[in-house]
Amino acid sequence: MKVIKTEKDYLAALKQLDELFDAEENSSDGEKAELLMILIEDYEERNYPVDPPDPIEAIKFRMEQSGMKNKDLAQVIGYKSRVSEILTKKRKLTLKMIRNLHDKMNIPYESLMTEY
Repeated sequence: MKVIKTEKDYLAALKQLDELFDAEENSSDGEKAELLMILIEDYEERNYPVDPPDPIEAIKFRMEQSGMKNKDLAQVIGYKSRVSEILTKKRKLTLKMIRNLHDKMNIPYESLMTEY
């Protein structure tokens, strides 16, 4: 095994991982699979970075996951009248809103603080 530097190495590592995927956790093959996953993840992070989602999309997604309505979001951000303005991007999130969204809805700061 070696560090994955090229797309060819990456594809070969994926193929090898596929062959080892069902290996026992503490077996020799299981250890190889775990190492391959680390190498593959490192390559993907360097070559296929994933940007944080748009803050408003992150809020909507978490609302959907939690079964929240707009009135529920008003309790989190503190302003009933601001919910539709925030969700339609007519008003920016304040620092206090960002903190509340992070603390009460577990939305990562990096998702809430990106430009939109």
